[in-house]
Amino acid sequence: MALRVVKGLLLLETAGLLGAILLYRAMDRSQDFRYTMQKRFPSILEVYYKSNEWSGIHGIRENDQMTWLSSKN
Repeated sequence: MALRVVKGLLLLETAGLLGAILLYRAMDRSQDFRYTMQKRFPSILEVYYKSNEWSGIHGIRENDQMTWLSSKN
């Protein structure tokens, strides 16, 4: 019984990690997807920006904001 619980938890952890990786890749590849995320889930987009800044990749947030502001005008 305990082994089934551990296997289930491990499966959930793996599915969550895979989902996070796929979400990160989608945001990394598409500025339009990041715009959608900004409208629907701004806290998740903030985590994306922060993780890139922590890893030394700067300027994505600023580039997105400039693009989105210029497209509104």
